[in-house]
Amino acid sequence: MERYWKPILQKREGARPKSGTLHLAQAQSNRGPRGRKRDFLDAERLVKRLVARELTLSFVPDAEQRLWRTVTRRKYQLTRDRARLQNQLEALLEEAHIKLSSLVSDLLGASARRMLKALAEGETNPTALAALADERLRATPEQLCDVLGACTDLKPVYRRLLKMALEQVQFLEQHIGQLDQEMASLLSQHADAVQRLAEVPGLGVDSAQQIIAEVGPTAATFPSEKCLSSWVGACPGNEESAGVNYSHRSPKGNRHMRRILNQAANAAVKHKGSIFEIVYRRSVPRLGHNQTIGAIAHRHCRLIWLILHQAVRYEERGPAVTKQSKQRRTTRMIRQLRRLGYRIEAPNPRRSQALVQ
Repeated sequence: MERYWKPILQKREGARPKSGTLHLAQAQSNRGPRGRKRDFLDAERLVKRLVARELTLSFVPDAEQRLWRTVTRRKYQLTRDRARLQNQLEALLEEAHIKLSSLVSDLLGASARRMLKALAEGETNPTALAALADERLRATPEQLCDVLGACTDLKPVYRRLLKMALEQVQFLEQHIGQLDQEMASLLSQHADAVQRLAEVPGLGVDSAQQIIAEVGPTAATFPSEKCLSSWVGACPGNEESAGVNYSHRSPKGNRHMRRILNQAANAAVKHKGSIFEIVYRRSVPRLGHNQTIGAIAHRHCRLIWLILHQAVRYEERGPAVTKQSKQRRTTRMIRQLRRLGYRIEAPNPRRSQALVQ
């Protein structure tokens, strides 16, 4: 219907911009009266409810944005497969009595990959394998030789399995790189929106592309930041009856956006000097880690709507907020001490008088 019906309706005389647009409504809001049904009466009822905004519509993006979603979600699945293969590779090495992950932070990094590739090709000398490590690696050659000591009597089956795992990882990385290029070409017209989102602490180019694929380049479907938070499921719940709120559990929403926001929140609280770090340290003693991350994800969601909908850039206000709070506290303490009869001598008298006044 979308392929044939929409172009025909848009070419008609007096057609509007949304002519031929398909709407997906929830069944509860589309329930008709009891009795015999007729197609024409049902169609009239649907049109009247649609004009009166009585139907609860679901967000169905256009064909281009659905293509963006397909590419980003496929890339996410390949990234998960790569992490799964990395865990399987670590389990295979431990089964072969090679505990390389205890000395190397990334088992698929440059140093570890060179050693594993040489091991899969038949190298048995631990000293030669340890020499392939980078000089910046914290592990010493003696420690690497100790860990790789089981390579001397390693069975050929483990070598073949190791080679297959490395080939699979390389294959996935090639596909992920191709999807990166594909997504960059698809969003070339919205490069400014991607750049504006990537400037937010906790987000990057990859996260910005996924967010635009989910909500659109301008978030035009959502009239307010509250609507976007409710659709994502990042806002607190409100299960209230007789003045008693029984649950603050967040509603169900777009699970892809919730995953992105939770990852961004965990990364933003580690960004030194940002407002997210300040909010996290201020709230975590009272709420705990999980609820604080949920609150920061909610803040991220509202910020994303402002950046996309109003085409503005992110302004870091973390250090400024801290500085202003210190100034307000200094002013309040000076006034209290002077009321008690103390005389305050500040290093900068002009600044102190300005604060007191």
